[in-house]
Amino acid sequence: MMLLTFQTLLREAGIDLADVRLLRHVKKSGRVGMSPYQAWREDLSRFEAYQSTQPIRERAFYNVSYWASFVGTPDKSSLFVGLYRNDGFEAGTASFNCPLFNHLVPGGSYDRYRTTKQAAFERFEGRLLIDWGGGMRRWSQRADRGPKPIVELRRSDDDPPYPGHSSFLRQLSEIEALPRSWRAILSNARGAYLLTCPRTKEQYVGGAYSGGGFLSRWEQHARMEGDAMAFLSRDPADYRVSILEVAGSLITDDEIHAMEQRWKEKLQSREMGLNRN
Repeated sequence: MMLLTFQTLLREAGIDLADVRLLRHVKKSGRVGMSPYQAWREDLSRFEAYQSTQPIRERAFYNVSYWASFVGTPDKSSLFVGLYRNDGFEAGTASFNCPLFNHLVPGGSYDRYRTTKQAAFERFEGRLLIDWGGGMRRWSQRADRGPKPIVELRRSDDDPPYPGHSSFLRQLSEIEALPRSWRAILSNARGAYLLTCPRTKEQYVGGAYSGGGFLSRWEQHARMEGDAMAFLSRDPADYRVSILEVAGSLITDDEIHAMEQRWKEKLQSREMGLNRN
């Protein structure tokens, strides 16, 4: 049986593989900012602005007819998000803030490309996953060098069902890339939660209050911000996040604080963890 690859789709569209670059956008572990996956889901213009700037030193590589864009998902898959035609570039842009990670990019080191998404491939966006291969660290590759097998073509790009509060378990690094429907649920839920560090075996019990619920608090932890001083004193690590108890809609923030204190006592997270109050 013939292997179906992403290159097969390009050939069927009459596109020369030598004129295509494959780009896989991911966020490095511990890096502060919005992941490419989250930007694609929630702010496409921001994602495209991030993709549009490429290093001058690699102009010969990127200045081809097409870019096929993929993003790394929370489960490390490679999801297709668009085929873009290269319509030219502005050479040596002035300094700018990175659209996703907000660090200053010095002027004269990047080109800014003008791209147009190709309607013929829109039906695959958010649905097609490929096997990127062993070169996961090389996020940009030539389409004419090495096939990219299609591993899944989803029926739709709908969010997977939320597992429920009691079954929720994720890495802290995955929080910002959670499906939109999950984020909405978690931003409206309050209560007590647990962070555990796989490296030090320490734990931290926290409370999620009004004004963003669990989601807001976890995103704060992911940025290594907030008032959890013992937690902030540790080197960044990919903590596991779970929910201990969910507060009812009529529960006050003071009652959630009491709930948080009870869990600290139950788990002895002051004596054997990262809580200090």
